[in-house]
Amino acid sequence: MEKLLDLNVLKAEAVNLYDIGIEYGLTIGTALLLLIAGFWAAKFVSHAVRYRLENIRDMDPTLIPMMAQITRYAILTFTLILVLAEFGVQTASIITVIGAAGLAIGLALQGTLQNVAAGIMLLVVRPIRVGDYVEVAGAGGTVMEIGLFMTRMKTPQGLYISVPNSKIFSDTIVNYSMNAQRRIDLVVGISYEDDIDKAVGVLTGLVQADERILESPEPKVIVTALGESSVDLEIRAWTDRPQYADTRFDLMRSVKYALDEKGISIPYPHRQIILSGGGAQIEQVIGCDVEDGMPDDIYHSHTLLR
Repeated sequence: MEKLLDLNVLKAEAVNLYDIGIEYGLTIGTALLLLIAGFWAAKFVSHAVRYRLENIRDMDPTLIPMMAQITRYAILTFTLILVLAEFGVQTASIITVIGAAGLAIGLALQGTLQNVAAGIMLLVVRPIRVGDYVEVAGAGGTVMEIGLFMTRMKTPQGLYISVPNSKIFSDTIVNYSMNAQRRIDLVVGISYEDDIDKAVGVLTGLVQADERILESPEPKVIVTALGESSVDLEIRAWTDRPQYADTRFDLMRSVKYALDEKGISIPYPHRQIILSGGGAQIEQVIGCDVEDGMPDDIYHSHTLLR
């Protein structure tokens, strides 16, 4: 009789364990399916949001990456809440736990949260936009994306740069693409023996002949310094921003040709060689007989040997 009772108890326990296994197995399976579906939905929806926003004509491309990332993290957070609810955790408890965890994580990851806040402020204030060429936090390049945590840039040499948003927002930003026009400042040195007015006239005519130079503000050629070996003239001319680099490079080349054509020299540094010692030593250095005179290339060279 006792054995029969023990057998019935074992059967009851086995049935109970089986029911518990089925119940928790279904719960765990459902939670795994929710996680898989949530991660897939977050990826799919964020890509869909990015695609839709990119096809809106008047949509600012600076906002697109941030909105896509916010959508992704929102879906992942909702998925986490559903998974916890599947295990019987009450919604109020979930919110309390998330709040407490958020506070603890916030204290541990202050720098990361600063990047998020700075990224939002960059989108609100708009000191930089996607496609702008900027110099900030010791880096320079074209802005490719402003994300929740990092801003990604590409240098003219094709290098990838990633800068934390907090560094960008707290640092001085030099934006070369913000204004529609930019001024070309080009310094040209001429010899003291040359006519300043003639040189100014040549450079002024050169600037006025270039159609890419704007008439307003009026271009100027002024004397900026009396240097040690040259009189420094400076060309100040405005042009449209997309044409700035090409106009500056072409103008620099044209200045050299125009001054050469008018016989105006551009000084360059010189050195003078002074040789001291016996005749044999000098002949060994210059490679010729001293009595025949020094070669012109050595006489006009500019290194001091003693």
